[in-house]
Amino acid sequence: MNKINGYTEDEARAFVQYMYAGKRAGRTLSSLFEGYAEKTGRAKGSVRNYYYALLRSTGNREVKKLLRGTNLHAEPIRAFSDEETDRVLREILTEKSKGISVRRAVLNLAGGDDKLMLRYQNKYRNVLAKQPERIRRLKTECGIADDGDEGKRRIEREIDGLYDRLASSLKEENARLKAQVKKLSDENAVLRLRVKNLQS
Repeated sequence: MNKINGYTEDEARAFVQYMYAGKRAGRTLSSLFEGYAEKTGRAKGSVRNYYYALLRSTGNREVKKLLRGTNLHAEPIRAFSDEETDRVLREILTEKSKGISVRRAVLNLAGGDDKLMLRYQNKYRNVLAKQPERIRRLKTECGIADDGDEGKRRIEREIDGLYDRLASSLKEENARLKAQVKKLSDENAVLRLRVKNLQS
């Protein structure tokens, strides 16, 4: 049987019908990808990638036939320019240096637009993984300390300090309890002596 972008013809047809029915019902693409992934045992990311690959295969006669009448379409990919990438990364890194999570930083940067937020977040993660030197350069330009090793050392110092404080606190508590036990033992000895004196 013919395969269409890796799915059999029947699988591809079932997928297109699932997506078409879901879109008509007003479901989001994300929920449809997730639902189809659960239904078929495929990864959500794989389903999403297949969807976009299929919709961009407009030169394929079989794909055209499959999509006819569904109104399914993909928006063209808009690549980041170098200037836009650096601007977005600078803003994310600046927010992150204030203790704000990357997720919150991209949400703020995108003005609450989920699609734009996802776009920014993916770009940040991609550059972080593939171009760490670019991240370091932008941090330097923004006056943000590259806290890689220093950050680890700071956390280790904080953990050591916490351990020392806990150990000190436990020592004090131990000393207090020993004193209390001694006091109670002394009082117990005195009471025994009195009882003995009363009995004789």
